[in-house]
Amino acid sequence: MKKEGFSSRIGFILAAAGSAVGLGNIWRFPYLAAQYGGGIFLLTYLVLMLTFGYALLLSENCIGRMTGRSPIGAFRKLCRRKGLPGRLIMPGGWINALVPMIILPYYCVIGGWVSKYVFTMFSTPVEQFTSGKFSADYFTGFITSADSSLFFFLFFVIITALVVCCGVEKGIERFNKILMPVLILLIIAICIYCAFLPNAKAGFIYYLKPEWSKFSYMTVVEAMGQLFFSLSIAMGIMITYGSYMRKSDDLVSSVNHVELFDTVVSFLAGLMIIPAVVAFGGEKAAANAGPGLIFVIMPQVFASFSGGQLVGLLFFILVLFAAATSAVSLLETNVHTLMQEMRLTRVKAISICLFEVMIIGTVTVLGYNLLSDVHPLAFIDALKGKDILDTLDFISNSILMPIGAIFTTLLVIFIIGVKKICNEIRTPGKTWYREYVYRFCILVIVIPCLLIVLLNATGLLKYS
Repeated sequence: MKKEGFSSRIGFILAAAGSAVGLGNIWRFPYLAAQYGGGIFLLTYLVLMLTFGYALLLSENCIGRMTGRSPIGAFRKLCRRKGLPGRLIMPGGWINALVPMIILPYYCVIGGWVSKYVFTMFSTPVEQFTSGKFSADYFTGFITSADSSLFFFLFFVIITALVVCCGVEKGIERFNKILMPVLILLIIAICIYCAFLPNAKAGFIYYLKPEWSKFSYMTVVEAMGQLFFSLSIAMGIMITYGSYMRKSDDLVSSVNHVELFDTVVSFLAGLMIIPAVVAFGGEKAAANAGPGLIFVIMPQVFASFSGGQLVGLLFFILVLFAAATSAVSLLETNVHTLMQEMRLTRVKAISICLFEVMIIGTVTVLGYNLLSDVHPLAFIDALKGKDILDTLDFISNSILMPIGAIFTTLLVIFIIGVKKICNEIRTPGKTWYREYVYRFCILVIVIPCLLIVLLNATGLLKYS
């Protein structure tokens, strides 16, 4: 089977950035920043991005490039003949491969919601959303309608599958080369629009000025958790994309560009949304927005200003682009794993993956209507009363991703060795200025941070 890969370094950068830039940046980052103090959350996130996030992002890409394998194959190749330590760490590959298989179905469900809102902003007068009750009822009415939710879920899945069917270079790389520049232009355009809204200055101050009184233990925990979403780490994606890199590619420079791209998009997403929400309803509205920020609050924001219909349409097109680039990377990771582990053609692997997505995604959609009384794993305190989507999200993001990242870190330290992986990362003839940052973080910072995230999610670490 001919090994697939990116045609250029810029192809890798845009594809990896496209994976990283998704709903985590456009949807999750702004509402977390709003909830956890604005500027102080932003500062905490940036510090962790340059340390904790950088170490994991670079490690995963390096593991992929070293082995040329999927997450399972990469762990197997590196752990074999390593005795007991190798056998203990090898399950990390299976965890990294399992995470995207759990995430993709419910991610496509949310992608379907975004698709619906693109249609809504095109066909429904935005003035109708001036009532908070109408806005909330509209969203609730949509997700509890099985027919409508399933239709838009299928629409989003089809878009994702068509891109992956075309392969790495002609599908994923070309898709991201077109969408990522468009996405950036849309974000900048909406940021400029929001900057001139009445009372936007208060929103900028809230978002950009750190208030130390708002700093807490949970600011750090939530910022660390957000890095998993923002950088697509512990999902097997970066190992997969790293395996498509050429040995001659400058790994440090490429990862630096992905890190910069992702950070800028997260920052701009907050700059786009938080000042607008503060201008609309004050700091209290921003702090209390929560996950319903883009589906409930933002339509009200657009309805309150002139030109809101067009800006709302562009906003949800932007969110759809971001969701699509990440969904493509999730599906590609699953397809790549099946192709290598089961020696399947791309078409057969995609067929199996789509079957899995359709089954789990349909059950997730029905979790808001026909299966609304089903609360999986309700015997776990953290999951009492949680619906199917929230349960899948908790299992993948709060449990499996930190565990998978711990296995990856142990792989680097005890199987590969920090000295060897640094030699692999370093480009001959070029200075790696952040090598000591990487060494310190991977040896000292990463595992304690991951344990904090994991223990906090499971309720074993309490803070008051």
